Formats: sequence, C-alpha cells, structure tokens
Amino acid sequence: MRCSLTVSAKRRILCVFPAYTPSFGTFSHAYPLMGGVKAFMPPQGLLLIAAYMPESWEYRFVDENIKRATPDEFAWADAVFVSGMHIQEPQIHEIRKRAHAAGKVAVLGGPSVSGAPEKYPDFDYLHMGEIGDATDQLIAILDADVARPDAQVRLETKERLALSDFPAPAYEAAPLKRYLIGSLQFSSGCPYRCEFCDIPQLYGRQPRLKSPEQMCAELDAIISQPGHPAVVYFVDDNFIANRKATRDMLPHLVEWQKRNHYPLQFACEATLNMAKQPEILELMRQANFMTVFVGIETPEEGALKGIDKTHNAAVPMYGAIETLNSYGLEVTSGIILGLDTDSDQSEQRLIDFIDKSAIPVLTINLLQALPKTPLWDRLEREGRLLHDASLESNVLFKRPHDSVVKSWRRAISHAYEPERIFERFKHQCATTYPHRIVTPTKGKLTFTNLRRGLILGFNIITRVGMFSDYRKPFWSAAAYALKRGQIEAVFNMGFVAHHLIRFTREALRGEHNASFYAAKAAETEAARERTWWENARRRIAPEREAA
Repeated sequence: MRCSLTVSAKRRILCVFPAYTPSFGTFSHAYPLMGGVKAFMPPQGLLLIAAYMPESWEYRFVDENIKRATPDEFAWADAVFVSGMHIQEPQIHEIRKRAHAAGKVAVLGGPSVSGAPEKYPDFDYLHMGEIGDATDQLIAILDADVARPDAQVRLETKERLALSDFPAPAYEAAPLKRYLIGSLQFSSGCPYRCEFCDIPQLYGRQPRLKSPEQMCAELDAIISQPGHPAVVYFVDDNFIANRKATRDMLPHLVEWQKRNHYPLQFACEATLNMAKQPEILELMRQANFMTVFVGIETPEEGALKGIDKTHNAAVPMYGAIETLNSYGLEVTSGIILGLDTDSDQSEQRLIDFIDKSAIPVLTINLLQALPKTPLWDRLEREGRLLHDASLESNVLFKRPHDSVVKSWRRAISHAYEPERIFERFKHQCATTYPHRIVTPTKGKLTFTNLRRGLILGFNIITRVGMFSDYRKPFWSAAAYALKRGQIEAVFNMGFVAHHLIRFTREALRGEHNASFYAAKAAETEAARERTWWENARRRIAPEREAA
C-alpha cells in the first residue's frame, strides 16, 4: 500500500543510497568478471520508502555504488532521502553536503541513524525506526513545506506499518541488471539477543511477516525486469526466526519456482540451529536455496555463552555444518575476533576450524560495539568504549589491541591463501553440490544468462586461469569439479576466490579495516594522493603489491 494521507502538493523525491566501503562480503573485486555488474544488492529500505510515497509524488532512485547522483538530479528534487548503515557514515555525510549545496532539504533514515542519531546533527530531518507513523508525519511536513527547517527535526516511529501492508519495493526504479544479487524480505526481527547485535532493538524480537502471496508478487516483479540477477538473497534478520511461518511459506516458494521453471537461486541468513529442522531444510532444497549465511562467531563453545549465542551450541557445530551441506546448502560464516573470552589459543582454534569445517567463505572481523546493543551498554559501563579513529575497533579488548589485530591478519592470511580456499571449494564439490536438485534448463536459458556466462567464463579463464599467480590451485579445483560435471561450480569458485584473495591482500597491506562496521579512511585518502597509473596498477595486478 502507498501512504494513505491526502496531500495537496506535488513533490519530487530523490532517493540516494550511499556507496559501500569495500568488504569481504560485497565481492566488489569480482564485479569486473561479470560484465555490467556494479553493485552487490539493491537496498530494500530505500526502495520501500520510494514505493510508499503518495501516488502524486515523483521519485528517482540513485545507488551510488552504481553511479554518482548528478547535480541535475539534485536540482530536480524537492527533497533528498538518504538511508544507510554505520559503515556508510562518511558517504552519508557527503551526500548531505551535496544536497545542502544544492539548496535541498536532506532527510536521513535507516539502521545507522535509528541506532545512533547523534552521528548526524546536520541533517534536516531524521527518520528513526521502520516505516510507520513517523513516515506519515514526514510526508505531511514535506507536503506543507520543503524549505529547510531552522533546527533539526527528529521523527521516531511508534506504530510500525505491518509487513503485510508493505508495498512492493520500487524494483522498477533500480537497474537490477547492475546488481550481483537481488534482494527480498519475508520477515523482520529476531527472537535471540546476541550481545553484539542491534537487530532486536531496532526491529524487535517478535518476527513480523509478509504473506507468501506478497513475496511471490515481488518475485514476479524481479523476474519481469530484463537482466535481473540469477540469485536472490532473503534479507531477513533470521530466516527461521518464526519456524512455522517459514515452513508454511516455503511450499509457496517451491510452487512459484516450478511455475516459472526455476529462474532463480536463493540465499538467506539463519542461525546454526536450523540444522535441527529437516522439514525446512528439505523444502529449502526443493526451492533451490544454495547458500546460507550463519553467524558462527567463534568455534569456542564456552565463548558463545559470553555473547548470549548458546543456540549455536544446540547441535554439535561440525555436525550442523555437515547437515546443512547434505541438503545442498553451502555455508558462509561470520567470525568475530576480540571477544572477552579470547585467549592465546583462540587464533589456532579458529584456524583449525577453518580447515576442518571447509567453509569456503568466512567474513572474519574484529569485535565492534554497535549502539543499541547489550555489548555497547556493557562496555560503556566498564569504560571500554574507544573513540580513536586510528584503531581498528572501538572496543578496548581484554588482550592487547595489536595482538588481536595480528591474530586477525594471520587468520585471514591463512583462510584465503589460494591453495587453502580452493581446497575448501573442492570439499564442497564432494559433499554439498551433489545434493542439490537438478532444475530445468528452460528457466535459466535466457539471453542475459548466456551473455553473463560467456563473459564470466572468458574472464575467469583469462584473469584467474591465465594471468593470476593462483592459477595453479584454481585449475586443480576446476578439474576436480569438471570431472563431476559441476560446471557452475567452476564459475562460482573462480569468481568468489578471485575477490577474496585480492581483498585479503589489500587488507594485509593495511587498506581495509578489520571490522566491517568501521570505515578505513586511510586508504581512501592514500588513493587520492596516488597517481592514476599507480591506482590502475593496483587494480590490474594486485598480487605485485602484496605485502
């Protein structure tokens, strides 16, 4: 549904999504392999707000991961809407400056401002919380006047719009062919209370749901756009937060896939205890789910209690991973270093876990305290929150900061040493990929997919298989997959490993922060100071720059 308010003015809203700081999880180094892909995933929140605007209002959407909003677009707008996460804070401020330079009112919503409004004193309007009564208040204010207010106005949602009343995100405004994967939301909220996570505080512990019919209609909208991504990610905070609802929804998803000849693959995020739900796992397999992101955080079972994540220990960790693999689900994992329980042995235990679990993709970050989390509150009481931009985290660790950072560097170096990552992919070829369903060719045999396949295949053969210094382990893994008829696996492992190896080498040179939630400004500034040729050389031949 759209906003039900009666408006008297016609307004033009420019929705601008800030660029991301590069990270392990956005796969930015692999975009050039795809031909035309410029960004990771379309932002659900900003597209939802665009779709909610009154029918008489115009909107434009610009994702600055794809292209920079132009002066003409700012000039066109009556108001500029921005949304983003903490990692995007510098870019959020920069968009606000451009909006104000153009004489436009600047409005900020989304998870970062909802968690830490004090970070954004210069925005004209702050929208805190999800879409709801605050959104209607904002629309009423802008309908009456689009001049900048004398002082900042803060609007906080008290009554959220039910997910069942959400409009479909404005996918038509987003160039889906420029994204690596698509995005879809079924539920919001998570019942767990992990110490470091701000989801329960921002979105609640009682999961709220869309109807299966809504979800299928949104999928119809995605595949109606030429060149849509082949993979769609469920952005739910926890895909099994309401197990009954997920179990009831999945047959609708299976039927949608069958009706449309399986045009999509799916991925999601869930807790490790989903391994105890065989009925859900089988339905996910039938719906063509390929990947599940699991916040494992640490392989040390005792440490899970300290961060209120004992549900990860509900089943033996390695057994749970094997169970997920047996349903064709490749596990990706979040790992945190710098926990209070870390010891001199934690690094080696993590390295052992990397090797034994054979999880190909692990996002290994240092602990970062986010506002509106139990961790933030505890560290504030203990006087252990730091505000030093030169450090890799805002947490005063129990162990020396430099020791924790060195452990992180050794862990990512081990994880993404080329021979090791390709060995882990070979393990997936043997234990995971054979369990996936065989889908009809008809749904995948499109001009876009053929074009992408040819471009990706050529670039992987040339850039990874011929010109990289990790071509030997790549061809070893590729031969292993091809013997099993797993052609798609060759594309996937080449694409993913190419990004992870290159990103790791940059991180080891100090160009990226050890936490996804904190931006690394040093490399951005250094890049400005380097010559065009020096920056180009780093992009073309990064292995020559490796530490």
